[in-house]
Amino acid sequence: MMKLYYASGASSLATHILLVESGLTFSLEKVNLDTKQFEGGDYKVLNPKAYVPALETENGLLTECAVILEYIANQATDKTFISEYNTQDFWKQKMWLNYIATELHKNFISPFRTGNWLPNTKESKELVYQRVFPRLKLINDQLEGQNFLINNQFSLVDPYLFVMTNWIRRLDFGFLNLENLERFDLAMRERPAVRQVLEKEGKPHSLVSND
Repeated sequence: MMKLYYASGASSLATHILLVESGLTFSLEKVNLDTKQFEGGDYKVLNPKAYVPALETENGLLTECAVILEYIANQATDKTFISEYNTQDFWKQKMWLNYIATELHKNFISPFRTGNWLPNTKESKELVYQRVFPRLKLINDQLEGQNFLINNQFSLVDPYLFVMTNWIRRLDFGFLNLENLERFDLAMRERPAVRQVLEKEGKPHSLVSND
């Protein structure tokens, strides 16, 4: 059985959502990202990268959110989370997964934060917003007239994008000039799997360094 190592509100939220959507059997293991500990001990021993998500499979441990999402999508053979290999939609999905991972996810992580992965000082929040807004605007324009990123159909890309819109809310950036992203965010929150995961994970990791 697969086991997902996660932290509330982190990018592992995307993999948790897709696992629930998939109907596959899995268990959860919560990681404290401050202490790098989990119920089994030192998380760095299990995963030297020391961040989440990590997915334990019968063939070993997988890391990197985009890779784990693709793995889950390929295991859920009765679902259509990922398009057939080498089709145009398949490459679109790969393109947006990589764009979210490299241009959005990493740019939300401020080197000037205090204590955790998201910006939590005035200066770091301003810097992050300046970097992510043009990238968010590009995706916002792509969402014109649709609730999901590719062909208005839910796919493995959408849970990852939802992490980004969830971070917009957590950081109080607002959705000014990002109305399509806000509509996407609200549509995702209506999905039973998303509701279930948000309730299960509970309060996100605090943005206050000593909390």
